[in-house]
Amino acid sequence: MAENITQPEPSQRRLAADQFLAEVEHRALRMALIATRQRDEAMDIVQDAMLGWVSHYLDHPREAWKPLFYKVLQSRVRDWQRRTLVRRRIVGWFGRGDDGGETHPDGLAFVADPTVGDPANNAANHQALEKMLHALEGLPLRQQQAFLLRSWEGLGVAETALAMGCSAGSVKTHLFRAMNALRASVEDCYE
Repeated sequence: MAENITQPEPSQRRLAADQFLAEVEHRALRMALIATRQRDEAMDIVQDAMLGWVSHYLDHPREAWKPLFYKVLQSRVRDWQRRTLVRRRIVGWFGRGDDGGETHPDGLAFVADPTVGDPANNAANHQALEKMLHALEGLPLRQQQAFLLRSWEGLGVAETALAMGCSAGSVKTHLFRAMNALRASVEDCYE
């Protein structure tokens, strides 16, 4: 007699998926903001990633959801960056030197300001955070991804490799380079 493994009902799975997406939404938006520096674009990318994840990966085991979601998110960020690069080239061909009047809000405006503790210490910490976020925005995309997925999201090396679509060794290399660049940026702030 075959063993009957019960799968959650579709309504339970949808409820679990809604809860999962609510858990990752804020962090995913921050990641997209760091990559795009444009709130509306970041929100569109996250929404598109959520829809793509639901349509392709909802039936996968729950423990695989997080790396698969970030794989979709990183793919959408790369797609946005490619489209933006093409748009800039096309605009350049037609002689427009500006970016069409688009504003690029500072991604740091969305970082919570620490207000507890010694004001001098808070000012120094805030300055260091601003410098680190600026340095993070300046990192190559793969280094950004490796840092955010490993350090911010807490994914393992294998999960990060799956999300980024590369080998575990590449994840370690990108993370090492990102950490060195960020460390140098923050250390400069305290000198």
